[in-house]
This record gives sequence, structure tokens and C-alpha cells, in this order.
Amino acid sequence: MNLGFIGTGKIASSIIYGIFKSSLKISKIYISSRNVNIAKKLKNKFSKIKIVVNNQEIIENAELNMIASVNHLETELAKIRAGKANPIMLKGVSVEYYGNMTPLNQVASISTPNAQTISIQPWEKDLLEEIEKSIINSNLGLNPVNNGESLLINIPPLTEERRMELTKLAKSESESAKVSIRNTRKDANNKIKGLDISDDLKSNLEIDSQELTDKYIKKVDEMFTLKEKDILTL
Repeated sequence: MNLGFIGTGKIASSIIYGIFKSSLKISKIYISSRNVNIAKKLKNKFSKIKIVVNNQEIIENAELNMIASVNHLETELAKIRAGKANPIMLKGVSVEYYGNMTPLNQVASISTPNAQTISIQPWEKDLLEEIEKSIINSNLGLNPVNNGESLLINIPPLTEERRMELTKLAKSESESAKVSIRNTRKDANNKIKGLDISDDLKSNLEIDSQELTDKYIKKVDEMFTLKEKDILTL
């Protein structure tokens, strides 16, 4: 018979000691403990004890990677211009400010006075040229006009053909994000398979991994749907 304990506090430790003093036939006892010293002490005393890693870390790390995939998709979708002015188009632009690269929205006010124009008002006038240079070098295809007080960016309306092309691009970026999320699930499941734990525990972790995958795949689909609507709406 194999047993497992999550935690090695006073109660769990007492039970473990009692089991080994009893006549129960135990093949192995698995323990997962936050207190490494207690876990090692038990293992040194009883040869049938096996210390396992915090299994939940596999799931937590997988979720962090999935979140990163979603965040990357958000950045890529923001670069796809929908023919309407939107401050999010400049999300990835940073400006050198007192020797540090600083996000544009931390050194200037960004607004949309109309559907086709983005206005950038630096908090310090001396930053105008630096901001202009950063936008041009960002490879966003935007051409700011410096009027000496602020920067104005004209966003020309899209043709129907161009809207279709951008929708396909948004779809491609979304599918790439899904592939990344599924690869994260695959990596997590491979790690789970390598754990020295019962099949039931492995199955539970794999269910957690799949639920996370479904959650973030759904998020990607929602993001694409919103972007598609943004591109196709005149």
C-alpha cells in the first residue's frame, strides 16, 4: 500500500510515525511539504518515505506561460491597424527619458480627437523630437506630424480588400497563440507523467492542465472576435 501526505505538520508527522510503528504493510509514503527540513528528517528516519516536488508548481508555471502567450497576442493584435485611431496602437512604443527607455504613455498624453487622428501631447516639450523618432523607428508604419506643440498621426481608412487581409493576419496571430498554449500544456503533461506519484494524482493534474488550456484558448478566441469586429466595422 502507498500513502501520500500533503504537508508535514504535527498531525501529519505523528500519523507517519504511528504508521511505521504499526503492523501496516506500507510500500512507500509520499510527502509534499513546505518545510524542507522536516521532510528530510522524516526521509532520513524512514527509508520508505519519498519526498515529492510541489506538484502544483507545474500547473502554476504552465499558467504563467499561457498568460505570456495571451499578452504577446494582445501586443501583436494592437499592431494591426483597423483604420480607426486608437491609443493602443502605440502601446509598444518606448522613449528614452533621462537615460531610461520609458513607455510613451508615461511621458505623454495620448488621445483621439477624431476617428482618424491620434494626438500625442508630451508632458515635457523637449521630448517632441524624441517621441517622433521613437514612433518612426517602431516599424508601425505610422508617420507623426510635429506641429511644435504636439504630434498628430493620421490613420487613413482601410479598403475592403485591406480589411480582409488584416482579418487573416489577426487570425494567424491568434492561431499562433493557441499553438503556444497547447505546447505549454504538452510540456506540463510530460512533466506530470515523469512525477513519482499515483496515477490518480497524475490524472487530476492533467485535468487541471486541460482546464487551463481551455480557459486561455477561449480568451484567445474572444480577443480575435473583438479584433475582427474592430477591423470590419466601418
